[in-house]
Amino acid sequence: MKKTLFLLIAIIVISIHAHAVSHLYRGNSTYTSDIIATWDGRYLYKGNSTYSSDILLTYDGKYLYAGRSTYSSDILGTWDGQYLYQGRSSYSSDIIATWDGKYVYDGRSTYSSDIMNTVIGKHIYRGRSTYTSDIVFTISGRIPIPVLLTIM
Repeated sequence: MKKTLFLLIAIIVISIHAHAVSHLYRGNSTYTSDIIATWDGRYLYKGNSTYSSDILLTYDGKYLYAGRSTYSSDILGTWDGQYLYQGRSSYSSDIIATWDGKYVYDGRSTYSSDIMNTVIGKHIYRGRSTYTSDIVFTISGRIPIPVLLTIM
């Protein structure tokens, strides 16, 4: 009974982990050859890799770090739910991007002329467009907005 229970728990844990991995694809593609990055819930990896040597950044829910580091000296950006700040800053002058739930704006702006990307469902579009020809990235699974902002 103990072996069966252990096996069942192991299968559940493995299947949950397998479904937790998300991919970012180039353009309107879901081909393996077009994977730009892989997200596992904490680390963003280069391409279709989950090797520690391929970690591009680490995200802890507030800070984005360079590579696998979580040292304060390696903070690339700070996320507060609406704004992505440069480094460890929370000054309005250091806002890199603004997120309103659909659009990504350049800096602190919310003017339509400053829209850099539109995020709808599994697609990220160039500018304010929702045309198929303007799809920059396709996402499988879930990747946090601040991680996507760092890539964009």
